[in-house]
Amino acid sequence: MRHRNKGPKLNRTSAHRSSMAANLATALLTHGRIQTTAPKAKLARGVAEKAITLAKENTLHSRRQAIALLRNKDITYHLFDVVGPAFADTQGGYTRTMKLGPRQGDAAPMVLLELSKDVAVPAAR
Repeated sequence: MRHRNKGPKLNRTSAHRSSMAANLATALLTHGRIQTTAPKAKLARGVAEKAITLAKENTLHSRRQAIALLRNKDITYHLFDVVGPAFADTQGGYTRTMKLGPRQGDAAPMVLLELSKDVAVPAAR
């Protein structure tokens, strides 16, 4: 039974799933938009929106939580310096998905996941 089991399994272990979600959210915050499959986008969207909500608070505790969530300090600095203030007056809905159609090889539903506001892309360190 799947009682209270949240989110798709995506044929991966729980460690692989959480790592993939963190990597996709990091890519989204790095580039502003990513192209991926629909189930992976739904998984990454939750992680990215939680990170942006933490960035709006901008306390030491929320910074540590964001680093633990995203596993990347450079992107976390960008998140708190640029992305968080950009969404300071927004009460959720930080991302949007646009359907792109099926992928050529396996007909997987592809989507474009992007931030709902234009945010500056971080400079390479």
